[in-house]
Amino acid sequence: MKEPLRDKPNISPYITPAGQKQLSDELSHLWKVKRPQVTQAVAEAAAMGDRSENAEYIYGKKQLREIDARMRFLQKRLDALIVVDRTPDDTSKVFFGAWVEIEDNDGNVYEYRIVGPDEIVPDKNFISIDSPMAKALLRKAEGDDVTVSRPNGTSAFVVTSIRY
Repeated sequence: MKEPLRDKPNISPYITPAGQKQLSDELSHLWKVKRPQVTQAVAEAAAMGDRSENAEYIYGKKQLREIDARMRFLQKRLDALIVVDRTPDDTSKVFFGAWVEIEDNDGNVYEYRIVGPDEIVPDKNFISIDSPMAKALLRKAEGDDVTVSRPNGTSAFVVTSIRY
């Protein structure tokens, strides 16, 4: 299960329609499929007798608590999210949902999509709007220079393309 975003005070409430669907699908799967399966397994384990030394029962109850916690988190998070389902009026600049291609001083090209914190997928180069890179890119246009503060120092880039 993904780590909940609780206890992180400055999290943006924005999400793409695809991200909202993914969270809704996860909640539905937990409620309609996973929880009934685990509940059945716990009931079967409980029927075996002594629960204090019954590993299947103890593990099943632990799993149910984790599922219930994730479901509560998803319900609250989905209620708090703002779905950004349209492109901005000015598509020549970087805003939420944009695919941004940048180039560093060595000629290396990177492409990122700016998404909500619930949608981060490093393998797809989906970065959070709250990340230092995304914050540096916001409101930039093609050809603009971007300086990003990173743990190992600052890096300079040039925005080479923007698409939505």
